[in-house]
Amino acid sequence: MKILVVADEESKILYDYYKPGMLDDIDLILSCGDLHAGYLSFLVTMSHAPVLFVSGNHDHYNKEDTGGCICVDDDIFVYRGIRILGLGGSMRYQPQVENQYTEREMNKRIRKLRWKLMRHKGFDILLTHAPAYQVNDMEDLPHRGFEGFCRLMEKYRPKFFIHGHVHATYGSRFKRLDHYQDTTVINAYEKYIIEYPD
Repeated sequence: MKILVVADEESKILYDYYKPGMLDDIDLILSCGDLHAGYLSFLVTMSHAPVLFVSGNHDHYNKEDTGGCICVDDDIFVYRGIRILGLGGSMRYQPQVENQYTEREMNKRIRKLRWKLMRHKGFDILLTHAPAYQVNDMEDLPHRGFEGFCRLMEKYRPKFFIHGHVHATYGSRFKRLDHYQDTTVINAYEKYIIEYPD
């Protein structure tokens, strides 16, 4: 299965220079947030693949704005047997701002997923906006990762952890691929294709 992952910046190749058929071999599209609703609508319209998304710290659209895309924030979505757990947002660095969370608030969101995790017997892909703590994150508060994501990977050992929020334009800290224990970690900045084994 081919999975297109996107985050943070619209890909000019997929958007401005799109050619019919470019997305024909993509089976699933996962968005890690901070993308315009029109871009997500474009992707779902131009492909036969469903588009699942979590919110980034700069996203403030309604579900209707995304034209047929599926929000998986605080949920587990199963597609062709793949269990995808979604947790959007970033570390809180401004007071009273939507889609920003303290470590404690993120842990509360994770605890609320306990029954879904039990019912689905875990998950295969962790889809977030922010990175995990000390796994592709940065030292400044806005780009610091969540420790709760590390605990999720340690307990459930998903195949992939896909995040955004740390841009390639930030310099030498950018890492496209990494590993945390048994989990392959992917920074979805702009676009990247994963071959998910059948």
